[in-house]
Amino acid sequence: MPKGVTTKNDVLKMVLWGTDPAWRANANGYLSLHVADPSAGTQTTSPATYTGNNRAAITRDSDGWDIVTDTAQNKNQVQFTACAGGTNTITHVAYGELSGVGNGQIYYCGALTDDLAVSNLIQPQFAIHALTIQEG
Repeated sequence: MPKGVTTKNDVLKMVLWGTDPAWRANANGYLSLHVADPSAGTQTTSPATYTGNNRAAITRDSDGWDIVTDTAQNKNQVQFTACAGGTNTITHVAYGELSGVGNGQIYYCGALTDDLAVSNLIQPQFAIHALTIQEG
């Protein structure tokens, strides 16, 4: 998953200007589900809209992510709330700053290998190490 555009700029400012990004102290990051590429926007860009859709927390530490060389993977299974109505085809996932509704900054986002069709009672989830973030 590549970084979101705003996060790319924040990292450049941190490294080159010494400016600390406001989100650095956040204890958690939150996965959000999307029906199109949100990378140029925020966590509310092309969101999944099925009834019950929420964001799932992953701690921003060694309990939430395994990191080896330049690659991070989710350390635990991640589950979203089951769909209570409506349908969506999920094509992308993002990891960002806000837990609830709102224009949270996207740290990383990417396309799913296979689209996920969500309808009544389907509970989106990602197995251990199913999400990969790579710097490179």
